[in-house]
Amino acid sequence: MHSSIDYGQFDEGRAISYWDLDHTLERELRRIYTAAEFEWAAPRLAEFGHAVGHTIADNADYIDDHGPELEPYDKHGERQNRVRYPAEQLENERLAYELGIVADAFEAPPGRDEPMPLSHNLAMQYLLCYADPGFDCPVAMTAGVALVLEKFDDGSLSEYYEGLTSRSYDALIEGAMFLTEKQGGSDVGANETRAEYDEDEGCWRLSGEKWFCSNIDAEGTLALARTDDAPNGTDGLSMFLVPHADPTLESGPYTKGDRLEDGPLSPKDVNDQLYRRLKDKLGTIAVPTGEVEFTGAKAYLVGEQERGFKQMTEMLNLERLSNAAASCGIIGRVLLESKIYAANRDAFGETIDQYPLMRADLVDMAVDHEAAMAYVFETARLFSERERAQRAGDDADDAYRLMRLLIPIAKARTARMAVETASYGMEIHGGNGYVDDFVTNRLLRDAQVLPIWEGTENILSLDVLRALERENAHEPLFGAIEDRLESVSHPALAEAVDTVEAEYHDLSDALATLAGEDTEYAQLSAKRLAHYVFDVFTAALLLAEAQTQLEAGNGRLALVAQRFVATELETPSARGITSGDRLALEAFDSIVRYAPVDPETLTDVIAAGD
Repeated sequence: MHSSIDYGQFDEGRAISYWDLDHTLERELRRIYTAAEFEWAAPRLAEFGHAVGHTIADNADYIDDHGPELEPYDKHGERQNRVRYPAEQLENERLAYELGIVADAFEAPPGRDEPMPLSHNLAMQYLLCYADPGFDCPVAMTAGVALVLEKFDDGSLSEYYEGLTSRSYDALIEGAMFLTEKQGGSDVGANETRAEYDEDEGCWRLSGEKWFCSNIDAEGTLALARTDDAPNGTDGLSMFLVPHADPTLESGPYTKGDRLEDGPLSPKDVNDQLYRRLKDKLGTIAVPTGEVEFTGAKAYLVGEQERGFKQMTEMLNLERLSNAAASCGIIGRVLLESKIYAANRDAFGETIDQYPLMRADLVDMAVDHEAAMAYVFETARLFSERERAQRAGDDADDAYRLMRLLIPIAKARTARMAVETASYGMEIHGGNGYVDDFVTNRLLRDAQVLPIWEGTENILSLDVLRALERENAHEPLFGAIEDRLESVSHPALAEAVDTVEAEYHDLSDALATLAGEDTEYAQLSAKRLAHYVFDVFTAALLLAEAQTQLEAGNGRLALVAQRFVATELETPSARGITSGDRLALEAFDSIVRYAPVDPETLTDVIAAGD
């Protein structure tokens, strides 16, 4: 059991290990990993958290001011499609990839007989996003492309899979996913990129424009295109792997090592595509995002023709979870910076974390972080369970149906929370928080893309309706909520359990109502429904985890669960002003500083709060 953390000992949220200070992540991983997995992972995560908190965090600030630059042509006017990176970014990449951020979840790492679950990749992405959510974008897509090739490649692209999952930075291939077209946007079925088979070369040729291409110079990019005579809409799209360089001119895939050793490609090496420009973005500067014009680019078919969109959804599920992990990472870093600043900033004779309003704010930020982490890593557990079952040829139908519902909600809710938390973290820092010298400025800019990447909240909410309609996802959802509520027996949690049970029944009624309504009304209610599922499911998760923690001798999470239930599921009279609720003051040290709570005194703490 950890002791209370004195945040006043730190000057700011860097030159520290993010793993050592994030007891929430540790608790969630202990819950979803096997004992052997956690024993192996803990020292590696400590090493990674140290690297992120020191080298990667410092480099990220420099990269934000000196990001990648596109050099589309050489001095002779020949196309080269070169992106120039600052040395600090290359250092960050080498550190992260060689510490196994992608490889460990696909190939057995040293000391293990099998890969770690994909939840481990998400945990490392979470820690990385304490420092640089922009860099996490190519990391996430590299894992996503590896997952797609693992599932759908017939073996002909094994060299690319090996590069994507390499622990050697020089042999690494980064991945990307080019979906968006100018006329399509979220309507992927409107994509116009064409694929024609080249009989002479024995390959496919892509022609068309991709409008928003993050990690533009990835060595292994997945793109959707329509073959001749394919139907309109998403049903007519096929998936292709597009190399950065002409694959016929290399002994194997073009890798990071080739790029670093040889510099820009010569005109004869360039695969037939043009990187027109990089987007001048608000944030996520570390990842170069631009426009690509395919002009007969050589490409390899992945999987079956006209099943590209369905295959891409497998990657999209992981990307949406990565987006949620990134959101949680930003929330965690903003919370850490806010705790440290409030513990050091003197105003009117005291540090500002001694004042009731700031204490309430920090408590609520900490509870939001706990809620987001519980939801996202439970969803990650289900995702990993399904992937492992598929690899073993086993059935994981319930895990799949439930994760199909939870993943779009995870992405939608946590992205919004990240923006709101980053905005308020900036406010806590006052004028300093608004300027480039302090990290809150960048965290807010980086957070703002998270509601956009991998589908906006409206698109995700409609996906929730599809999961309910096509997968009957409400069935495993109800079972999961009931199981967790039934596991809670501590008397101090009884009132919160009653509240969640009542809301659970109301949620069930809401789902039954929407099932009988017309499509327009169902869509009108979709966003409210997504948030409702998050609130009820998360409350049940937190209460069940709190019960487990109480049995282990710590009542801290019970206070977190109660605060979440009160904030998200109760409607107090007179805006709560007449309630006498003082929990934020009485439980500040426990919720914000991780001070343990004796289960024997838990009822007294709650009573004092009321």
